[in-house]
Order: sequence, then C-alpha cells, then structure tokens
Amino acid sequence: MEYITLNTGAKMPLEGFGVFQIPDMAQCEEVVYNAIKVGYRLFDTAASYFNEEAVGKAIARAIADGLVTREELFIVTKLWVQDSNYEAAKVAIDVSLQKLGLDYVDLYLFHQPMGDYFGAYRAMEEAYREGKLKAIGVANCYPAILANICETVDVIPAVCQVELHPFFQQWDALENMRNYGVQPMAWGPLAEGKHGIFTDTELTAIGEKYGKSAAQVVLRWNVQRGVVIIPKSVKPERMAQNMDIWDFALTDEDNAVIAKKDLGHSEIVDHSNPAFVKMLCGWKIHE
Repeated sequence: MEYITLNTGAKMPLEGFGVFQIPDMAQCEEVVYNAIKVGYRLFDTAASYFNEEAVGKAIARAIADGLVTREELFIVTKLWVQDSNYEAAKVAIDVSLQKLGLDYVDLYLFHQPMGDYFGAYRAMEEAYREGKLKAIGVANCYPAILANICETVDVIPAVCQVELHPFFQQWDALENMRNYGVQPMAWGPLAEGKHGIFTDTELTAIGEKYGKSAAQVVLRWNVQRGVVIIPKSVKPERMAQNMDIWDFALTDEDNAVIAKKDLGHSEIVDHSNPAFVKMLCGWKIHE
C-alpha cells in the first residue's frame, strides 16, 4: 500500500474501501470486517448510506480481535444535504461519531455543494479545531465551486471527492485541486460497472501484459495520477484483486490509450440538471 500526505500532515492510504449501496447492516458489518482482514485500512461511508453503525461495529470487532488498531485506520464519512447549514451540521457530526462509535473521524466531507454548505463548512472547521475531525473536505465540487470555497474558507479542504474514471477523467479538476493543495479522491473509480469497463478490449489487452484484469488496470491508472480510490466489492476474492495493483506500472503508451476513452462528462449523475439538484435537496435521511 502507498500513502499520500494531506495538507494537514496526515497520511492517507491511496486505496481504500467504499460502502455505498450496502445498506443491510449485517452484510455491511461482515463486508467491512472481511475488508479489514484482506488489508484495507481506509473506509469511506456517509450519513446517507445508512450504514455508519455497521461500519463502526466492524471496526470495533476488528480491534477487539486484534486485527488492527484504531490508529491504523482512516475513516471517512459525509454530511448530507438535509443538514447543510451551521446548526444542523454541528448535530450531524456528533450523530455520525456516535453511530460509528468513534471519538474522531479521520476525514469528514460535505456530500454535495447544496444548501448552506458554507455554513455547514464553518461547523466542520470548528469540529476540526476541536479534534473531532482530523481533516475536513468536500465532495462533488466542480472546479469553479471548489475555487470559490478555497478562496473563502479559513481551512482549505484536505480532500475533494469526485467522480473519476477513464470515461470521465476530469484533468482540469485535478489541476485545480493541486493548485490549492487539495487531494483528489475518486468515487466510482470503476465507473459503477458502466461502459463495459470490466470487459473493455483495450483495457483487457493492457492488463494482459501485466497479468492483470481490466479493473486492476483502471484502478492502477487513477493511483498513478495521485488519486485516492475507494472500490467496493462484497466478495473477499474481489477485494483482494482490487488491492493487487502495487506490483506493476502503466506506461505512457498505456496511458495514451486510456486517455482516448474520456467522454468529458458523467453518464452517472448530472449536477447541472435542476431536477437532479431538487431531488437531492429534497431527500430526507432523518426526521
């Protein structure tokens, strides 16, 4: 495993494990526990995933079983749009800590730049100074939004989590993040299985040169760009395969082939669509 250093000075694994769309508590707990056994140390959850408690139970169990210490883990969670204001964010941070059963999280992001996200970010800054959040950041912020945030807030985001994969490469977003010292983190690094990514002939051909799968090529491509990745699988053998990307490197020729796959836009979400924004703003995760 390789690590990067955030603008806080903290070390963050370049590869972690995402738990999006694993809402079943028992299954999520078992999946996270197995992922810890496989060797994952970074885990990404969110209030809107409805599984923070399961992640917390898996962590407690793994620590009790001597598989890992709290200090070895890097836990990420996120604030939902419903709580995107100063007062609600203060409460939501404590609720997430309670559900996770932790005294602190290593990274806390607001999930969408919607609602009063500047007010929410002020609450996050306060919790950061109090030590509840070891680092704070943002998600789904396109370059102009991230630039506005960085030019306005007191604590520059440590991380910006956005969609990043060969079919939506976002080189301009990466350059903007690096200009501000913000670490890029990819959600959907495998494009959520779209575009035939696992059987793509060119990606498969690249992988065959190294004895790797198309998925492993895609994951390796992002980490070589310095992007933190959080692939998800519920199968231990696939978890292990997703981590087996540290013994080869893509060439400039490989990267040139992958570069041609960029569509220049997402085919998973459209944050420019008013109906999509309205839907997210109206999505309530608690009373």
